[in-house]
Amino acid sequence: MNETQPERGRAASRATSRRRLGVPELDLARVQRWAEQRVPGEALDQVRVEVQTRGKSVTVVERRAPWRPEAGPEWSRMWIAQLRCDPGSSRWTLYWANRNGRWHRYDTLQPQRNVQRVIDEIDEDPTAIFWG
Repeated sequence: MNETQPERGRAASRATSRRRLGVPELDLARVQRWAEQRVPGEALDQVRVEVQTRGKSVTVVERRAPWRPEAGPEWSRMWIAQLRCDPGSSRWTLYWANRNGRWHRYDTLQPQRNVQRVIDEIDEDPTAIFWG
């Protein structure tokens, strides 16, 4: 029996466990790069698009600078979209938030292996559900 074989098995198992626990790094980097490029540099003092991750979910958030004194000094936050990765199938499913912050499956796009297709759907927003 080859002594390196069990070591390879453990390494593969660790890699699989990391994938199950979170979002694939390359896909996350692609979503972050898209969010950073979404707002022109000259507007970043007024609006930003940010990405938040939690487990297998990537949430796209629009942040706006305070625009009324009574709103306080904090930037406002509006949920735009959530991408959820199914590690078993390596597919991304897209969700939208209602006015109460509850997530609903976006039925117009089936789960995708390519995260760029999901990003494109958010960007194009053919139903006006993400950007209004």
